[in-house]
Amino acid sequence: MPKRILQGTVESDKNDQTVVVKVERQVMHPLYKKYIGRSKKYHAHDEKNQFKIGDKVRIQECRPFSKLKRWEVLYENV
Repeated sequence: MPKRILQGTVESDKNDQTVVVKVERQVMHPLYKKYIGRSKKYHAHDEKNQFKIGDKVRIQECRPFSKLKRWEVLYENV
């Protein structure tokens, strides 16, 4: 089964080898049929501590690195 890939913005880089990535998406309201913004934060593994706050990155599902880290950063999205 293919691994999911998401795109988001780095919100925090304070932890060692970890970044918090905020992924935003648009969902349609079931009654009013208008699009609403939804967001979720994911903890992602950053091996070299190279990503900083505000970077646009792509993250991919991977093996569990810790209790919260189930994603890894693929590369910076320019």
